[in-house]
Amino acid sequence: MASTVHPPDAHGGVILDGMKQGDEYNATFPDSEKQDEKARPEYQDTFGDEEFAEVKYKVLSWWQCGFLMVAETVSLGILSLPAVVAALGLAPSIVLLLGLGLLATYTGYTIGQFRWRYPHIQSMADAGEVLMGSFGREFLGTGQLLLVIFIMASHILTFTVAMNTITEHGTCSIVFGVVGLVISYILCIPRTSAKVSYLSVASFISVFSAVMIVMVGVGIQRPWQGGIQATVDTSLYKAFLAVCNIVFSFSGHVAFFGFMSELKDPKEYPKSLFLLQGLDVCLYIVTSVVIYYYAGQNVTSPALGSASPVVRKVAYGIALPTIIIGGVVNGHVACKYVYVRIFRNSDRMHKKDLVATGSWVLLMLALWIVAWIIAEAIPVFNNLLSLVASLFASWFTYGLSATFWLYLNKDRLFSSPRKIFLTILNVLIFAIAGCICGLGLYVSGRALHEDSSTASFSCANNA
Repeated sequence: MASTVHPPDAHGGVILDGMKQGDEYNATFPDSEKQDEKARPEYQDTFGDEEFAEVKYKVLSWWQCGFLMVAETVSLGILSLPAVVAALGLAPSIVLLLGLGLLATYTGYTIGQFRWRYPHIQSMADAGEVLMGSFGREFLGTGQLLLVIFIMASHILTFTVAMNTITEHGTCSIVFGVVGLVISYILCIPRTSAKVSYLSVASFISVFSAVMIVMVGVGIQRPWQGGIQATVDTSLYKAFLAVCNIVFSFSGHVAFFGFMSELKDPKEYPKSLFLLQGLDVCLYIVTSVVIYYYAGQNVTSPALGSASPVVRKVAYGIALPTIIIGGVVNGHVACKYVYVRIFRNSDRMHKKDLVATGSWVLLMLALWIVAWIIAEAIPVFNNLLSLVASLFASWFTYGLSATFWLYLNKDRLFSSPRKIFLTILNVLIFAIAGCICGLGLYVSGRALHEDSSTASFSCANNA
């Protein structure tokens, strides 16, 4: 039987079906470049052999994985992008959306290459251990968990805003927050990503419908009668706040290792990645340009505020599934990281007994309670979220992916013109991540300093 050719790995080689584990790496190098077999450690797949397991994790098809990535990446943040166009001008915004989207596609593919080489990786912590040992594991693991919990909290907060808008502040905002907490927790109880993937399809339909309603609403209402500006005069502070919104709209990479570890065939990961990037780049550009065209310089963030009160309520109602499910997917990623770390060296995670199931249920409850406390306690939450995202998302999306490629190719960075080009590209990507992190921390810190909100655990209307 002929072997099936899979996608090229980081070194330009290919991997063939029928090989024993550990042979993949050998196939990526010519004989002159192979390393000593004894010096190379063996890496086992995250979940091992699941043929007789009670709970099977590696059952995701590529399209299920793709929609999980869409739900985790594309949420109501898409409606902040029209205000980005107003802040930067039409031409720079389109260039940045397209350029950073293409760059995110490349860095996402590099994550796949790294995982093909080290099949035991399930999280950024595992990748950090490969790069920097135990320190790297703890540092990147903490960063991943912190970022994802804050994203969970942002979805609870957005749920309260939506409910206050729909009901015209029908009750205390804390009550809406608790309702969001309970719904999110219940939907997170299934242990495998495959079961959450069906919710992800509903999430995409939800956000797509909400975006269409807003575009049609502002197109009919036409609240802006002025001209469209290709470029605008702005300051570094305002411009980079807008750039941060674009960067964060592509910041789903923190969960890619986890999704890839549950694929039936990890070599199909590029299909999932291209599904995500094709949808998000097209949606981001079309939505931001169309809404800006009709709402103009007065467009609000989120753009729902630019529509009429009735359209706003309808759009928020349609968007409720994506508000909830986007948080659910991130909650699943956070709990799976902790759960796998606890039970990695045992078969407990594949069981349905009281310890295995109870541990998952209690871990998930604890994480959602922490997220709810953060959402209610921090008065300037959006600015603090930007601060955390600047510190971590810039590296998880761009900088670390460049590091992964440089690590994989450390012995042949200048071995050919193609390698020289890719080496320069990845060094530039690393530098871009550093700039995003540094400037992002500056503008987020300034925004925190200038915001005087103090409504911790408040019943007030936050719509």
